[in-house]
Amino acid sequence: MAQSERASTPSSKFELLVQSVTDYAIYMLDLEGRVTSWNAGARRYKGYEAEEIIGQHFSRFYTPEEREQEIPRIALETAAREGRFEAHGWRVRKDGSRFWANVVIDPIRDPSGTLVGFAKITRDLTERRAAEMELRASEERFRLLVQSVTDYAIYMLDPDGRVSSWNAGAERFKGYAADEIMGEHFSRFYTEEDRQAEIPRIALETARREGRFEAEGWRVRKDGARFWASVIIDPIRNEDGELLGFAKVTRDLTEKRAIEEQLRQSQKMEAVGQLTGGIAHDFNNLLTGISGSLEMMQIRMAQGRSAEFDRYFIAAQGAVRRASALTHRLLAFSRRQTLDPKPANVNRLLTDIEELVRRTMGPGIAVEVVGASGVWTTLVDTNQLENAILNLCINGRDAMPDGGKLTIEASNKWIDERAGRRHDLPPGQYVAICVTDTGTGMAPEVIAKAFDPFFTTKPLGEGTGLGLSMVYGFARQSGGQVRIYSELGQGTTMCIYLPRHDEDSPVVEEPIHRTAAAAAGEGEVVLVIDDEPTIRMLIAEVLSELGYAVIEAPDGPAGLKVLESNARIDLLITDVGLPEGMNGRQVADAARVNRPNLKVLFITGYAENAIISRGRLDNGMFVMTKPFQMEMLADRIREIIEK
Repeated sequence: MAQSERASTPSSKFELLVQSVTDYAIYMLDLEGRVTSWNAGARRYKGYEAEEIIGQHFSRFYTPEEREQEIPRIALETAAREGRFEAHGWRVRKDGSRFWANVVIDPIRDPSGTLVGFAKITRDLTERRAAEMELRASEERFRLLVQSVTDYAIYMLDPDGRVSSWNAGAERFKGYAADEIMGEHFSRFYTEEDRQAEIPRIALETARREGRFEAEGWRVRKDGARFWASVIIDPIRNEDGELLGFAKVTRDLTEKRAIEEQLRQSQKMEAVGQLTGGIAHDFNNLLTGISGSLEMMQIRMAQGRSAEFDRYFIAAQGAVRRASALTHRLLAFSRRQTLDPKPANVNRLLTDIEELVRRTMGPGIAVEVVGASGVWTTLVDTNQLENAILNLCINGRDAMPDGGKLTIEASNKWIDERAGRRHDLPPGQYVAICVTDTGTGMAPEVIAKAFDPFFTTKPLGEGTGLGLSMVYGFARQSGGQVRIYSELGQGTTMCIYLPRHDEDSPVVEEPIHRTAAAAAGEGEVVLVIDDEPTIRMLIAEVLSELGYAVIEAPDGPAGLKVLESNARIDLLITDVGLPEGMNGRQVADAARVNRPNLKVLFITGYAENAIISRGRLDNGMFVMTKPFQMEMLADRIREIIEK
């Protein structure tokens, strides 16, 4: 009974509590420092059983170095004098291994204040110390990493925006040494205009509120020079969410921005370069029409047949007008300035650029332009739209290296909510301009990257990869979208969707003019194939003057139809660059299957080697480049027929 009462006293309960603790070594020392009690935590940390250690001096837990320095004695004296001793240091287990410990020694006094011993609490902090040391080492490595970075300005701001750290990249970009800028407000890096607009304050507020601020803009160096920068500001908070400051990363994009601008203009000029061959061909056609008309007027004047002047005047003036329009279109396409958007009639625009597209595509690709009646008006920069359409056409042409068909179609589209989600467009009314080719098609992974700047599937040096990204940027800036529909081997359709303009203007459909072929006459027969009516008319006039019968055809398929008939043909005169997917060389080669001895005179506005196969012309084939005089043409025709 007495034993049970003793176990229930407060002191015995406290003793049970201390004995059960395993995370702390809790034991008592007498006045000389000998161990007088021992708990489970002490046994766990030190490795001694109670019967092994009771009565032993506590200095055995210290390292030899600390015993030599009398640290155990100093610890007890300090605790007795100051009421507490606390320290961190290495301690030694029974097996000789060391652990990093937090040690607290408190004096024990009786009610009269007399010192009777010491209470000692030890905690093993080895793992915690290792983690802290690793953290410090990691922080030091990170500090060295940040300090060594020179391509990015990485620095910290306090909550008010004053600079609190500075790396080598910041010194390189900004021009300030660390001792010059620490403590200064970061707004000094902004332009005067941005400071007046309170951009620095807005940047910090945005980072604080939204967790991040990101922008591009002009920044100012120490010497006053400006550079174009990408800026990111992130807030730094402690575990309680309290704002400690901001991390700021700045990158100098001046050179990259200049290169991108040059590449954009270069891409535009590349597209203009794609036109050069076709434009030269067109101009040579027109010049031939003008010079030939004037020559025929001179001949008719000498013959006293001035009544026939009108037709040559009309032909020459028409050629001049077309040359002027062609020049205007080329200049409008290549100029750099951005024009304000205005209501545009898409049907009329497609009609205006149709010839430009045909020449750009070349003779191997048939071009069809389909304009629906009543196409809505759209508010757009027409020059940029022409540029976008031409880029889509060039992309289609490059997908058809062996020729094919390109279709440009305008139509009205209603986009409902479901289709809007699919097209990434608000529901509403749109004008769709779609360019379809019969080429190789695109794989899904290529479609996914097609609008990325600088992405290209072309060989190095054959494209900037900016064409489709420029089309995408234009469509988005115009409130629309561009989408690709394609499968490998099935061709591709690219559609630009532009919002309908509220104030529609009536769509004017342009009439299509066709020229009938002249009837055949007597004598030797010459077939003339040229898509330019003026050139065709002038050549026919020269042939008639020479006494030959003439058959005219406006394109390759029409000419080949004549050649495959039983009609007598003594000479084929054909332009090289013909529409409808068949050029002059292809017509001649096809005709010679059934007419192997057919004489052929190619006339071309392209370079002569455009129709030369394997470095030479086949037997019985001849070439003249435009522009040429009618007299020279007459001499050449006589020479060929008489051979």
